[in-house]
Amino acid sequence: MVKIARWTNGGEVHSGFIQEDLAYRLPAGQTTNHLLDAGLEETLQIAERTIEGAGESGAGAPSPLSDVVLLAPLVPASMRDFVAFEEHVEGIRKTIEGAGGVMEEWYEAPTFYFTNPHTIRATGEEIGIPAGCSQLDFETEVAAVIGRVPGSSGANLSAEEAHRHIFGYTVFNDWSARDLQRREMKVSLGPCKGKDFAGTLGPWIVTADEFAAKHDPEGFLGLAMSVDVNGERVGEDLLSNMGWPFAELVAYASQDSRVLPGDVLGSGTCGSGCLAELWGRHGSVTPPPLQTGDTVSMTVEGIGTITNTIGLRREAQTLVRARPRPRLPRAHDGAGIAGAAGIAGVAGG
Repeated sequence: MVKIARWTNGGEVHSGFIQEDLAYRLPAGQTTNHLLDAGLEETLQIAERTIEGAGESGAGAPSPLSDVVLLAPLVPASMRDFVAFEEHVEGIRKTIEGAGGVMEEWYEAPTFYFTNPHTIRATGEEIGIPAGCSQLDFETEVAAVIGRVPGSSGANLSAEEAHRHIFGYTVFNDWSARDLQRREMKVSLGPCKGKDFAGTLGPWIVTADEFAAKHDPEGFLGLAMSVDVNGERVGEDLLSNMGWPFAELVAYASQDSRVLPGDVLGSGTCGSGCLAELWGRHGSVTPPPLQTGDTVSMTVEGIGTITNTIGLRREAQTLVRARPRPRLPRAHDGAGIAGAAGIAGVAGG
């Protein structure tokens, strides 16, 4: 099995391959993102050469996995997060709207939002509670990582073409401040600060070839997913319970757009894969929101486990209220229109 990771050892950051509890590093200056740009086929050849040649001709000897500290396995170019599990949508809708069932629009096409690639965290890191949050939650997901396919621009892909762009898979925890998110989405936009503060990827990327024989005839992967809080099982599901296989999600993301090496596409939360979904089903805030000191572990069959502990809440006031102002009358003469346009330009639209 080829597992691609980033880690620190002796204060230096390395990228490379994990095999049989040993970390084989790439030459200095080469990173996971270089492998994604090389593409899957070439990366598999690089992995073979790196592992076979470790300790020879000046190549660095491998380090025991127990001696390294894992980082997030890549620096994402962008991050799209889908909502692909029907059971999750059903539970969340009950939590937020008090309504049963799933809205018809969910079935029409995949839906995603862009999240923050700059706050990605690693397994083992402490996750602080963002300012103003009293309902911290997790989301149990799998993410597909995009690599280069020679001759492809990454635009307007078919599902078959998109499948070739999937370089590998990793576990994704989309941390969520539910009370912040709830306020934001009443404005029919977002989420923003409810998701902006952290997301965990890891522990490594398992290359897509390892799953080639595990797809069912429709392209779904029947991988077991689970999440534990403080050692107690909270939820579990199968990745194959998605409404669309990953290839269709990638293809949809590419329509009138592009998917490029380093892009990360999350599956969305699996059924029973977060607290907020359970709140809707139970009719109460049970289990309770995460608190300082809680530990969350997510495991996906064939990929691995990520674990994070909850840190302190940042004490700060971040809400900034709008300034009520009298609306200027809309003038109909040329000068008035020009003046109004100038005001709109200054205001940013």
